[in-house]
Amino acid sequence: MQPATAKWYDRRDSVFIEFLVEDSKDVKVNFEKSKFGFSCLSGTDNTKHSNEIDLFGSIDQDESKHKRTDRSVLCCLRKAEPGKSWPRITKDKAKVNWLSVDFNNWKDWEDDSDEDVANYDRFSEMMGNMGGEDDLPDLDGADEESADSDDEKMPDLE
Repeated sequence: MQPATAKWYDRRDSVFIEFLVEDSKDVKVNFEKSKFGFSCLSGTDNTKHSNEIDLFGSIDQDESKHKRTDRSVLCCLRKAEPGKSWPRITKDKAKVNWLSVDFNNWKDWEDDSDEDVANYDRFSEMMGNMGGEDDLPDLDGADEESADSDDEKMPDLE
């Protein structure tokens, strides 16, 4: 028996953990308030996998779910306290060798607020109202020096 390799990421209302097991069978997922368990058989040789995590925070075991595909098992652990960030999925800070952060799905959602989105929209609108090329000042003569004289004035950066 060996632990399955897994990746996890945090969202506002849930924590996701994906177990990277191909052709999984007999998948068992156990959601408890502060603990999570996973086991399955995988591959043609029926390798037995078993993982258990003491969770950083509490979850709502009734609202937590999992979905099996041919390549992995994705588990959605619904947070008991939505909106609270989990800096790690494990209760202890110790490194777990089979578990890593899924940076492809990671998002700093704490920094995303409706106010930030509204500010960005207002900024975009303001930039759109600033006018186009016709409003630029006349720069005739600004680039009339030859390229050779520019080379002499520029220090060598190498």
